[in-house]
Amino acid sequence: MGAPEGDGDRLPPARFAYDRHTWKEIAHLLANLPVSLIGFIYVVTVLFTGFWLTVTVVGFPLLAAGLTGARLLGRMERARARKLLGVRVDEPSRLPGRGAGFLPWLWMRVKDPVGWRTVLYDFIRLPWGILTFVITLTSLFVLWPVLPFIARGLANADRAMVRGLLSPSDELERRIAELESDRGVVVDTANADLRRIERDLHDGAQARLVNLAMGLGLAKEKLLEDPDTAAEMVAEAHGEVKLALQELRDLARGIHPAVLTDRGLDAALSSVASRCTVPVKVTVDLASRPAAAIEGIAYFTVSELLQNVSKHSAAKTASVEVWRATDRLLIQVEDDGRGGARLDGGSGMQGLADRLDAVDGLFVIDSPQGGPTVVTAELPWRDRAPGER
Repeated sequence: MGAPEGDGDRLPPARFAYDRHTWKEIAHLLANLPVSLIGFIYVVTVLFTGFWLTVTVVGFPLLAAGLTGARLLGRMERARARKLLGVRVDEPSRLPGRGAGFLPWLWMRVKDPVGWRTVLYDFIRLPWGILTFVITLTSLFVLWPVLPFIARGLANADRAMVRGLLSPSDELERRIAELESDRGVVVDTANADLRRIERDLHDGAQARLVNLAMGLGLAKEKLLEDPDTAAEMVAEAHGEVKLALQELRDLARGIHPAVLTDRGLDAALSSVASRCTVPVKVTVDLASRPAAAIEGIAYFTVSELLQNVSKHSAAKTASVEVWRATDRLLIQVEDDGRGGARLDGGSGMQGLADRLDAVDGLFVIDSPQGGPTVVTAELPWRDRAPGER
């Protein structure tokens, strides 16, 4: 995929001509003076006032509020750079709320590195804003033929400032932002699973147990006056108990199967494969077991993929391979069906991809029309904690 149009790293070279990139750069440079003046005034009046008032009760809250406002100024500057300079930088992660109490919340904002880098950016920008405004305005009337080259050089310095001071500070901060996004996926998935369990309990085992209680009540009433009918009703109730127990076992298997806990992925995946309508060859090559959470995600990933094979693939055979490669757990499910599987195909593939992405995993589908379909999943290998089952 190519870079977005107007990306500062992919601009055409400056030339003796005024294209739209040059006009955007000129507009940015002329706007530097009013924008930098606003930022400088804000930094001096709000933040410096808060800094000098830290000896009082209101000083630190005022400083925290000032740094929060600086974050907003940084966001506007990043938006201006995206629009006029084509600079693409990630947005920093948001600060947490007040869940941990007022003082930790206040301290988190006072030491906010994003806010302080924005303060530095706004503080040094005033002389730069004056310089770029004067040079650009003068060049419009005096150095018109070479202004595109002048504008490109000045704009490149602006791009460097934005990337250096207004982008996330390091890889950890960018990872925090990704994890905040992934957390929403995990919460949504967990809520969907809870709703499914609640629905299965309500429509399945619960309804069957209610009918069982009613049947036993009627049998109790007929026990003396019509023992034969009562015996038949008790026999029916016995059958209902067996079905209710089977439904509860199936539901428990959907939450976390006992065979996975007791015997690991090899046995658990073989059990899943035996229920598939297509013959499945299972190969698990693991010298040790990963953490229970990773093992569970691997199990449910294969389980759902094999359900898709049964329902949608029209395959004759399928295979499951699981192995470890350095610090990754790899899963490959293949079938010889009709193909055409994709993430947006409505078969739950996108949900699987989101679930793996939330734990720093990967999910890749290779499924041309006519088949075969090969789905590869990767999970981080996390060693089983001592005593973990």
